[in-house]
Amino acid sequence: MKLSIRYTALALAIAAFGWAQSGAPQDRETRDTTQQKKTERGAAREIGSGAGTIGAGAAHGAGDLAWGTAKGVGSLVTLHPVDAGVSVGKGAVAAGKDVSVGTVKGGAKIGKGIGRLFRKIF
Repeated sequence: MKLSIRYTALALAIAAFGWAQSGAPQDRETRDTTQQKKTERGAAREIGSGAGTIGAGAAHGAGDLAWGTAKGVGSLVTLHPVDAGVSVGKGAVAAGKDVSVGTVKGGAKIGKGIGRLFRKIF
């Protein structure tokens, strides 16, 4: 009796899994025929997004610098000067990385937006 219950439960589980994976036939047909093109952002929005990315990178960098400095002060107070120097150094490196990555990504977005403006003008 136990063997048939296991097979029944297995068959129900496989059937439920297969039913969950397949969509309705009309859904599959409409998805294939209605390919929607992704709209591109305008030039002003792209430039604004780039400025926001630069600001976000600067904010992350400031947070990392503050975290490293706070951890370094805590290590210095507990008389661990080597750990304090390491913490401040890690915070400064992480801050530099975040600021530079944000600046590069933001600059690329701004350049893309300016390119779109030139394309409209000329």
